[in-house]
Amino acid sequence: MYRDLELYIDGAWRGAANGATRAVTDPATEDTLGSIAEATDADIDAALTAAQAGFSVWRRTGTWERAKLIRKASDLIRERAEEIATLMSLETGKPLAEAKGEVNAAADQFEWYSEETKRIYGQLIESRTADSRMAVIHQPVGVVAAFSAWNFPALLPARKIAAALAAGCSIIIKPAGEAPASCAALVRACHDAGVPSGVVNFLTGQSDMIARRLIASPIVRKVSVTGSVPVGKQILHLAADGVKKVSMELGGHAPVVVFDDVDAEKAAEVCANTKFRNCGQVCISPTRFYVHESKYEAFARRFAEVAKSLKVGRGMEEGVQMGPLANRRGLETIQELVADARQQGAEVLAGGGVPAEANRGFFFEPTVLGNVPDDARIMREEPFGPVAPLTTFTSYDEVMERANALPFGLAGYVFSNDLRTATRAYEDLEVGMVGVNEMLLATAEAPFGGVKESGMGREGGSFGIGDYLETKYVKIKLEERAR
Repeated sequence: MYRDLELYIDGAWRGAANGATRAVTDPATEDTLGSIAEATDADIDAALTAAQAGFSVWRRTGTWERAKLIRKASDLIRERAEEIATLMSLETGKPLAEAKGEVNAAADQFEWYSEETKRIYGQLIESRTADSRMAVIHQPVGVVAAFSAWNFPALLPARKIAAALAAGCSIIIKPAGEAPASCAALVRACHDAGVPSGVVNFLTGQSDMIARRLIASPIVRKVSVTGSVPVGKQILHLAADGVKKVSMELGGHAPVVVFDDVDAEKAAEVCANTKFRNCGQVCISPTRFYVHESKYEAFARRFAEVAKSLKVGRGMEEGVQMGPLANRRGLETIQELVADARQQGAEVLAGGGVPAEANRGFFFEPTVLGNVPDDARIMREEPFGPVAPLTTFTSYDEVMERANALPFGLAGYVFSNDLRTATRAYEDLEVGMVGVNEMLLATAEAPFGGVKESGMGREGGSFGIGDYLETKYVKIKLEERAR
């Protein structure tokens, strides 16, 4: 089922110029699934040349024609959802049902942007004088270099590819080496839909080398990245030398504030089921739970019950609700954070370690920690895994100060049935997205992104295409007619 992956450059699949490859590992078994090509300098140069030529063609392709091809890609992704989801489950370990949901969400991005292609509106400005006209138009920024993470290996690149195509840009996409097959499937859909050669290009290999080469090239005019805060800062530095347009969705550490006017057990069920989705490896995953002291006991008890009830295993197995972490470094980080929290006095309410039956793979139990102090590492460092730290609060001002204390600002969550409290809270949280009594935020029609060190720009929705466009102002002097 899983096959070795080649590079896709100028409309054709091909191996690396020197034949080099690297392995892709199944995180549930630690077995090798297949391999990816390791792009060389020559391959990167070829992709840049192809993307430059592809941009010249694509930017002049009519909007309705572009829309038709993007929509065709969406249809092909949906037709192939079962196959793509299987590949995703193998390379990430996520449950098959979650993988299918992600594939359809990726198709949604292509469908949405096929429609946005036709809605790139300009503006007419009333001139001060009768003999002049002023207008604003939007044009594609140019060749895009895009880098996506492994935790949502279809949805993340779909947001970038679909928006770039809708705007009239060509793109070179570099997926994460841990989970490249899902992105490759999107590229195949674009190819089979009839997107011209050079418009979409796919590189795999050494991330740092590829990023430096692409961003240093004058051909690339826009950079899009989904990744960690340190990676985002590094790419921002690289892009600064060429004054490239940059959008980035980086790490988060989403606070959840549970006020005293809600049903604590119902809130706990929503929080627990969301927390352990994709093994907690979600940028907007709820990660710091501030529960009003009057509701803490009921909330903590129910949260732990849900965690203990989840079936952990390989994503391809029937009934599995949570798979492994994607790699060994993720597992080791989670173990360190849990150990530190326990040393700081946190109570283990559920889980806390590697499942007894797991002798292979990067598995960790759904874990709930109670009464976690704010100075524990897990309350300050993003826990990209299946661990939920709970603590209490007393007053509104106190909890807002604590919730906003970190440099992250991607997402936040509020549980309250009081309109005044909920409104104050979603306005006061220093984040780019807020869920009120709701935690499933990502959808094709809404903007996705953060503030502070969690990034800049937005993906998705009508705002998402703007980062792939340049605004041009035009003023026309009308020649005076002879009378």
